[in-house]
Amino acid sequence: MARTTTLSNKSQESTKISTNQEVLSGESATSGDFSNDPANASLTPEQKIGYLREMLRIRRFEQQALKYYNQGIMGGFLHLYIGQESVAVATASLMNGHDEIITAYRDHGHALAVGMGMNECMAELFGKGTGCSKGKGGSMHFFAPDKHYWGGHGIVAGQTPLGLGLAFALKYKGINGCAVCFLGDGAVNQGVFSECLNMAALFELPIVYVIENNGYSMGTSLARSSAIKHSLASRAEGFDVDWALCGGFNIYEVRAGLNTAMERARNQSKPTVLEVSTYRYYGHSVADANAKKYRSPEEIEKYKTEFDPITLWEKQLLAEKVLTEAGIAEIDSAAKAEAAAAAQFGIESPWPAEETIFEDIYYEVDHKTEAGQTGRHFFSE
Repeated sequence: MARTTTLSNKSQESTKISTNQEVLSGESATSGDFSNDPANASLTPEQKIGYLREMLRIRRFEQQALKYYNQGIMGGFLHLYIGQESVAVATASLMNGHDEIITAYRDHGHALAVGMGMNECMAELFGKGTGCSKGKGGSMHFFAPDKHYWGGHGIVAGQTPLGLGLAFALKYKGINGCAVCFLGDGAVNQGVFSECLNMAALFELPIVYVIENNGYSMGTSLARSSAIKHSLASRAEGFDVDWALCGGFNIYEVRAGLNTAMERARNQSKPTVLEVSTYRYYGHSVADANAKKYRSPEEIEKYKTEFDPITLWEKQLLAEKVLTEAGIAEIDSAAKAEAAAAAQFGIESPWPAEETIFEDIYYEVDHKTEAGQTGRHFFSE
């Protein structure tokens, strides 16, 4: 699946995907050397090390969250990003200061990658008032508009029209940026996504839809949930939208694929659907009791040992002599310490005050606008 040849609606090439086994085989993993791609050729050692640091921060954050969730100290939902870190970090590394990002409910990795702090994110998981959404959103609803991050969304594909709105705003205001909207392989089957592709093409909007294809829609394999001819992304052909496939295990490859799509959006105001092959090590959420039943232990172990994005990047940096084993250990140790401190911050933070239940519902009320002073906003009064 993760062939690196760019496939567009004008291309005669195709990559056939017929079974879930093919999707999740070694053939779908990273192949080729992308270190000299225009997106990567000028990267400095510091930037490359920075990518490893961010991936390790995400991994250790998620592991801390899993620890406290399993202890019953943290409640709600918990959708872990472990195994997919390279995609979020690569995307954030390409943002130009005007780009906007929006995603689904597996949103922790994207949040940290764009610069949100571990403390505010961890506190949100604990439901505390110091959380990024004041303890009201939980795992699925991290937000940081000041960092061009429009958050996670719990409704499957619900973020796709919102991402389209971000792209429309960029074009309307004449801003040289693009919107990057993430969705899972299951969300591709939602009708609203097809509507979005139609409008993206019709109005020539600067958006990149990134399908993070980890092979399973909740507990249903791709082979059982989706009718596929070439790939999920190839459905974009029906709307005259360019599409491409990309391996998601090596940052060089992800950056190369994303850079092409994001530059097209910024400079030509053209949409793209980019399908990235990736893999999650845990269930759809931590509450997914059947996570080890619909996937074989051998399959999970194969991805952990052969295609882990962090391990692959560490090997890459060692081969390039950018970093030593000791340097890697130091970065990892710092990430673990930061995550542990963030968990402690979340535990010790206060709960939201009861009166705040009426806040953050209507902008007009919170900001005392003229509209907020009229009408009945709370019908239980």
